[in-house]
Amino acid sequence: MIIDLPDTTGSKISKALVTIREEGGAVALGRVLTLVIATDLGKEEQAIEAANDASREHPMRVIVVSTPVDGGTAGGARLDAQIRVGGDAGASEVIVLKAFGENAANAEGLVMGLLLPDAPVVAWWPGRAPEVVSTSPIGRIAQRRITDSAAQADPGAFLDSLAESYAPGDTDFAWTRLTLWRAQLAAVLDQPPFEPIVAVRVSGSSDSPSTLLLAAWLQKQLQVEVECDLTEPDDFSGIHGVVLTRSSGDISLDRVHLPVATLSQPGQPMQDISLPRRSLRDCLAEELRRLDPDDLFGEVITKGLGELAQSSSRK
Repeated sequence: MIIDLPDTTGSKISKALVTIREEGGAVALGRVLTLVIATDLGKEEQAIEAANDASREHPMRVIVVSTPVDGGTAGGARLDAQIRVGGDAGASEVIVLKAFGENAANAEGLVMGLLLPDAPVVAWWPGRAPEVVSTSPIGRIAQRRITDSAAQADPGAFLDSLAESYAPGDTDFAWTRLTLWRAQLAAVLDQPPFEPIVAVRVSGSSDSPSTLLLAAWLQKQLQVEVECDLTEPDDFSGIHGVVLTRSSGDISLDRVHLPVATLSQPGQPMQDISLPRRSLRDCLAEELRRLDPDDLFGEVITKGLGELAQSSSRK
């Protein structure tokens, strides 16, 4: 069910939610959190679809705040809203707020009255993110703040900015996309022979922040200088491969074609491993499983990236 509320107010939206629950039997008692999505006008649907899919694992209230792309507040103040429940909202209830004029500059005020009481708040910027997410109007009210550096105009510069402004609770989908890579590399190193790694090379496209974070994580965990080989973006962007060198030979994990990677180890036959690019739904669902700060990400973003740059291996 979809209910449109053109030129409305926060109080009218709250009353409409109460009416929906009383008349339609839709309840919010099972919601475990509030997800606030901050996006540009006209770019809401992909994020809403991912949130609806993730809500089957994490029942929640989704509040989407859409503002003009230029962030401007010119024109008359206006708030258009839409409420989606039932089959149109997965296992959540979705409130879409399209703010214009002065209302676009008051995102925190628009959201506050619609938050679930006594429930954690997670903020997500699927596209353009503020310079300092933790002190932004939406970021101030959230325990967890999710950005996507790959969606920024300059992913590498955004990662550097995030490293400088990092606050506990910040995270980025460039890190979440590494889960399968990190798990596979850890599994390989858990097998004999248990020899120390003496060199590491990570390759990927220059527009892939995940490549930089993977290199920073490996350098921090293995305590060995990592060579980060970045190439110009082409039809196949993202991480291309990892080579771990030890005395018995190289361990190579190469992803030449999606979604399959090839694992090569000394004395063992080559293996094809499923290593797909993770969807928005998968990344969002993973981040919603934990509402406490990701300390490892904090160490990698605040220390690991700087150490990677200082080692002159990022090229």
